[in-house]
Amino acid sequence: MSDTPPDHLSVNPNSPHFDAETLRRGIGIRFKGVERRDVEEYSISEGWIRVQLGKKVDRHGQPLTIKLTGPVEAWYQDVGAADAADEAADTGDASAD
Repeated sequence: MSDTPPDHLSVNPNSPHFDAETLRRGIGIRFKGVERRDVEEYSISEGWIRVQLGKKVDRHGQPLTIKLTGPVEAWYQDVGAADAADEAADTGDASAD
């Protein structure tokens, strides 16, 4: 698997940008320098995210979303966790010397 997340991804199974394998792996999103966990869809190249607008739903039962624009960063959470574990191991080894 590649360590670069897709440019465009959605959590809605009806979307053409839905990818269950990628979502199972876990995606971290940073929007305008703040880590977000409520992102429904994102596009890195176009610079936007979609987040749910409260608990409101449309007439089909789908959540209403709002599009926010700005710089978007994405990463795989399992890769980030492995990197953090490697850094912790590196700092632990340095203090043992």
